Amino acid sequence: MSTLTRTVVPPRFFFVPSMRSEWLKIVSIRGQWVALAAAFLATLGFSVLMSGSFTAQDMAEPDFDPLRSAYFGLNFGQIGMISFGAIAVAGEYKTGAIRLSLVAVPHRGIFYAAKLAVIGALSLAVGLVTSLTCFLIGQRLMGDHGVGLTDPGALRSVIGCGLYLALIALFSAGATALVRSAPAVICTLIPLLMMVSFIVGDLEDDGGIADFLPDRAGQQILLQDPSGPLSPWAGLGVLVLWTSAALCAGWTRLQRRDA
Repeated sequence: MSTLTRTVVPPRFFFVPSMRSEWLKIVSIRGQWVALAAAFLATLGFSVLMSGSFTAQDMAEPDFDPLRSAYFGLNFGQIGMISFGAIAVAGEYKTGAIRLSLVAVPHRGIFYAAKLAVIGALSLAVGLVTSLTCFLIGQRLMGDHGVGLTDPGALRSVIGCGLYLALIALFSAGATALVRSAPAVICTLIPLLMMVSFIVGDLEDDGGIADFLPDRAGQQILLQDPSGPLSPWAGLGVLVLWTSAALCAGWTRLQRRDA
């Protein structure tokens, strides 16, 4: 008498097909490319505008930082990354396609990891292109006051800017997985990352908690000589913790609640 056996496919074999599926979902939606293009154009446009407006007197000031000045548009460009991360996750909930996705990929951990991997890879690629372009053009516009890619802190700032934008996109993706609403996340994160640290910083003479907010901490990587309590990589590490917390919260919601 024969015994029928069923072959169980390990979850790891679903990861590559899941990534391919998530890639197709994201690249086939025009809004995703618009958000990434906005991140690039806003960061570059405002950065070039500022770098070209510095006078010789401005650049001769002791506290002038040619590295941070080249990424002036980052605060505007990160809006595009917030939108990209939010739309990439919320789109499936809005249309109800999340149910089909979870039927196709029943391992929710694989589904979530694949989506985040694609979001992270795309945002990192765009972030690195953005940061390198801003650096090269910005330093050229600053003339003799600019620095080269081999100068202290320069390469670190280019890589760090790309990582910052990727982490912001993932932070937004995790928050969206938690609340399942792109408008709610966008309307929350934009004020948080563009205004709260400035308001809190103005209320505290020594920086205090403002130095550990995601934007201010993460942007320490852009400074040539950071003067706050966080070193460049430690500041980026704080942003990693913020992002990890958002991603874990999103995973908990996905794991425990129905689609």
